[in-house]
Amino acid sequence: MEKPKPNKSALQEKDGVAQPESISRDSAENIALLRKKQPTAQELVNGILEGNKTALSRAITLVESTNPKHFEKAGEVINLCLPHANNSVRIGITGVPGVGKSTFIEAFGKHLTGLGKKVAVLAVDPSSSLSHGSILGDKTRMEELVKDENAYIRPSASGDTLGGVARKTREAIILCEACGFDTIIIETVGVGQSETAVHSMADFFLLLKIAGAGDELQGIKRGIMEMADLIVINKADGDNIKKAKLAKTEFNRALHLFPPKNSGWQPKVTTCSSITKEGIEQVWQLTEEYFNLAKGNNYFNAKRKEQNRYWLTQTINEQLLNDFYSREDIMALLEENKKAVQNNEISPFAAARILLDSYFKK
Repeated sequence: MEKPKPNKSALQEKDGVAQPESISRDSAENIALLRKKQPTAQELVNGILEGNKTALSRAITLVESTNPKHFEKAGEVINLCLPHANNSVRIGITGVPGVGKSTFIEAFGKHLTGLGKKVAVLAVDPSSSLSHGSILGDKTRMEELVKDENAYIRPSASGDTLGGVARKTREAIILCEACGFDTIIIETVGVGQSETAVHSMADFFLLLKIAGAGDELQGIKRGIMEMADLIVINKADGDNIKKAKLAKTEFNRALHLFPPKNSGWQPKVTTCSSITKEGIEQVWQLTEEYFNLAKGNNYFNAKRKEQNRYWLTQTINEQLLNDFYSREDIMALLEENKKAVQNNEISPFAAARILLDSYFKK
């Protein structure tokens, strides 16, 4: 009796054609060893000064690390790069979510690389307050710019930083400048206090707006308007051109109500379309006008010095905070006092004093 044939399934595995090795076994092993090997601070700096983007990315990752073991090495990299920094212009760009920041930055960045500029984009993605994760999708949104040899895009998570500016963005700017990038663009989440944080590390502050979204009055808030050096009404194309022109008029009227800037610059308003590229050249021309004025009257250098003083105090605050929360004895005392505060056994102020007294007695 003939044995029944086994049932055949479309899901059954079959031996396929053996794939040729794309690289030799020795090369693969060398690549694996290189990936495992951690470069020294000097090796990273040498790569950065040679314009190596991989070395730049690894250095920024090192600087962003919260591992205490990396702090000393990161500090060494920054100190070695510092003499080669401060040779760029730093442009902060902010705006509410949906205003088209990524599309604008890609169009703006491509225009600048077309002029022979080397552009670094430090894009800050919001971190979830629940999962603490970030999508970090700016490279996918800037498909053309990311392929440009004269551009570098680095998305970073905002973490718990107030205002949505990554904790180490200031240091990343120094590393990008040492790598030869002459135009640094800092993109923010565009919520809350982000404008203040960007203003403290940028030479030029660009505020993106859109017309016809009920956003005009919100944009005339004193704090934001006083910081802006240029207001750009984005998405000025198609049926939206008329609304964009009207919004431009309204913002121009509002700007004249504010006191003059210390830089001597009168903030401007312009329109553009990131899709058609209409008005992008005008944005850069106005930006250049500002830099010519600010450098001519020495405001540019004075502002840089003020920013350095500000970031000194910010760094002290940050390191004190990290040190406080990294001590096991403080964490144990904190948990104990949290329960006492929750049960109304002690006031938050008294509990804070107990914790601080314990911390400073170490």
